[in-house]
Amino acid sequence: MDFLEKIYLDNTIGKWLTVAGVILLALLLKKYVSRYLASLLYRMVYKTWKSVDKKSFVDLLLAPLQWFVLTLIAVFSIDKLNFPSAFFFNLYHINTQLIFERIGITIIVLVFTWLQLRLIDFISLVLESKASLTEDKSDDQLIVFFRDFLKVILGIIGFLLLLKFTFGQNIGNLLTGLSIVGAALALAAKESLENIIASFIIFFDKPFKTGDDLTIHSITGNVERIGLRSTKIRTIDKTLVSVPNKQMVDSIVDNLSTRTERRVEIIVELSQRTNSSDVKKAIETIKSILEQQSPALISYAVYLKEITKTGLQIHTEYLTPISPVVQFESLKQNIQLQIKEILEGLKIELSYAADKVN
Repeated sequence: MDFLEKIYLDNTIGKWLTVAGVILLALLLKKYVSRYLASLLYRMVYKTWKSVDKKSFVDLLLAPLQWFVLTLIAVFSIDKLNFPSAFFFNLYHINTQLIFERIGITIIVLVFTWLQLRLIDFISLVLESKASLTEDKSDDQLIVFFRDFLKVILGIIGFLLLLKFTFGQNIGNLLTGLSIVGAALALAAKESLENIIASFIIFFDKPFKTGDDLTIHSITGNVERIGLRSTKIRTIDKTLVSVPNKQMVDSIVDNLSTRTERRVEIIVELSQRTNSSDVKKAIETIKSILEQQSPALISYAVYLKEITKTGLQIHTEYLTPISPVVQFESLKQNIQLQIKEILEGLKIELSYAADKVN
C-alpha cells in the first residue's frame, strides 16, 4: 500500500488511479447511464406528449447525453487532483492551470449546448408529427421557422456563456460596450434585419404559406420553404429560386392557391363583311354550346362587344371551378374548337382572334 501513497506530479498514485478508474468506468458505462437518464426524461415528456416514440426520443438524445455525462464526470474527477507544479508556467501571461480549467468549462458548455439543440430538434419533431395530421400546412413551416430561430438564440446564449466562464468577461459590461458597435452592425445589416422582420410578418399575416402556388414579379412556382432571410420557390421549370422576404412583403403577390374560380376570356374578331344575322347566329350557337357545358361552368356570357375598323369583336367569358390544370386546359380547348367549328359552319371569316386567361 506504500506504493499508492507515493507522490507523483504533486498527487499520490492512489489519487491518480482513482481518477483514472472513475473516468474509465464512466467511459465504459456512459452508454448505459445515458440511456437510463434518457428513459427518465422520456417518462417526464410522456406525461405531456402521449404520442412520443421512446426509441426516437432516446436515439436523438443518446449521443449528446453520453458526452455530457462523460465530460461532467471527467472534469469533476480531474478537479480533485492538485495541479502538477511541473506543468505550471505562464503562457501569454496566463498560467496553464487556469487554461486547463477554462478548457474543461468550455467543453461542458459546448456539450450542454449540443444537448439543448437536440432537445429543440426533438420538440420540433413531436410538433411536426402533430401538425402533419392537420390540413393546414402553415403550422408545419411555423414549427421549422421557430426551431431554426430558437437554435440561433441558443447559439448566441452558448457564445455568451463561453465569454463569461471561459474568457472571464463581464457580459453586462460587454453588451453595453458593444451597443455602439451593435448599432453600427445593425445599420450595416439593415437588409438582413428587414428580411428577418418580414419573415415574422409573413408568418403572422399569412399572405401565403408553404405549399401555395404563387406569382411574384415574373416568378411563378410553389413555395417550398419560408426561412428567416428568404422564401424558397420551386418554379414550373423545377428550379429553386430564393426571394428575400422583404420583397415578398413589399411586392404584389398573386396567391394562385387561394383562387375560388378560374376566368377565361375568348375574343373572336370577325371580318367586317360578316352580316348581322350571321353574327346573331354565331352568338346564339356559342351560348348553346356553353349551356351544354353548364355542369363544368359557373357562369358565362357571350356578346358583341365592339365594332372596330378591323372587324366585329365577339367576347366569350366564362368562370369554372378550381380544377386540375390538365382538366381545365382540356375544357378550354374543347370550347375553343367548338367555337371555331361554329364559325366554319357559318362560313364566317375572321379578322384575327386572341385568347386570354386570367
